[in-house]
Amino acid sequence: MGRLKKNKKKNRRSKSKSLINIVAGVDEAGRGSLIGPVYAAAVILNKSINKKNLKDSKSLSKKRREKICLYIKKNSIWAIGKASIKEIESINILNASLLAMKRAIKKLKKKPKLTLIDGNKLPELKNYHLRYVIKGDQKIPCISAASILAKVSRDKFVNNLSKKFKHYKWNSNFGYGTKEHLKAIKKFGITKHHRKKFSPISSYK
Repeated sequence: MGRLKKNKKKNRRSKSKSLINIVAGVDEAGRGSLIGPVYAAAVILNKSINKKNLKDSKSLSKKRREKICLYIKKNSIWAIGKASIKEIESINILNASLLAMKRAIKKLKKKPKLTLIDGNKLPELKNYHLRYVIKGDQKIPCISAASILAKVSRDKFVNNLSKKFKHYKWNSNFGYGTKEHLKAIKKFGITKHHRKKFSPISSYK
């Protein structure tokens, strides 16, 4: 029994050692969409992870992105944060994105020594060492991993939503302002999932 406890402690120590200096990467998904919440992911990668697979989510095909997402989840500590449509409309999309990031960071099971945020703004978070990286999703593997997790998580939510609102083709445009989506809004109207203060949604009232 004593040996078993020792082995468990050893495994925990070796797992924590395998985390890359406890550095987290953070990115958001859905900031430019006309529908739904904005998502963010925070990721602390295991040291053994193959970084060659980690690229900006936008540069990957859907199938490849989903496959890599599962790989990241198995080889990291990760968390997802969200900000609702109400919050987006109340505090604006930039602050809502930062709020989603803050929630993702705080949900991590381990506190990172350093947190790298994609973009040029930082969420308000006391007692955390934060640093932003412009185009970080293209440069820093842990931010690339966060961009993949955030996008796959949000895409899954939008795909499920799309089943109830088939006219809008959200399963292919993910709520972004494509011609197809805007045509559907003009024809079928605005739903409760649209961000009412976003242009051009605001002009359709």
